Amino acid sequence: MVEPGRSSENWALGPVLAMEEPFPFVCVGCGDCCRQRRDLVLSGYDLYRIARRLRLSPRIVAHAFCKSYVAPQSCLPALRLTPDPKTGNCRFFEGNACAIHEARPLACALYPLGQSIDPVTAQTEYRAQLPLCGACPEGRTLRDYLEDSAIPERAGIDARWAVVCTGISRQLQAVGGPDHPHFAAAVRRIERALYLDYDLGDEFYPQFQQNTQVLMPLLARMLENNGC
Repeated sequence: MVEPGRSSENWALGPVLAMEEPFPFVCVGCGDCCRQRRDLVLSGYDLYRIARRLRLSPRIVAHAFCKSYVAPQSCLPALRLTPDPKTGNCRFFEGNACAIHEARPLACALYPLGQSIDPVTAQTEYRAQLPLCGACPEGRTLRDYLEDSAIPERAGIDARWAVVCTGISRQLQAVGGPDHPHFAAAVRRIERALYLDYDLGDEFYPQFQQNTQVLMPLLARMLENNGC
């Protein structure tokens, strides 16, 4: 799946890294990865974390800071963070720093890594690209970098998100995607379940589970009639 992440980057160019392999990269806060970004796609968990940080509902954050669209490869609803209209930089890049750093999206926390998740086993792999920034201290491993970026704390949620989204994507594609007469209605309902229907007073994952448990049978009924 291309989403979520940075949709214009080709992570296949980098090698798969093992946890104990050397990964001598440390961010020095130059901000270059935040400038002129128009391709940052959010997961539902990314949106929820940003909404909690801003103390706004996911629906308000999505409307104010994101562009909603249907990803052509997956047929899934997706949210892309729109840039600052004046600078073209990330909306949350202020004074050469990230204003939501503790709640930054997964793609930002991973940089310069890409992440791929097997939709069946949920096994996660990391690939590297050559960064044009940062410091390179010796003795650091991939595990060190991931722990510094708090990736292990959210890895289970990200893996489950990928598995569920892949299943929904296959379901949509199997019935013809946009050609299905109920596709638009299905996408709106999926967007609510994956991104919008979350109470910030409760944790994300139990709500995600409940949302998808309600969604799946409803989606099956919506897609049963193909209009033939």
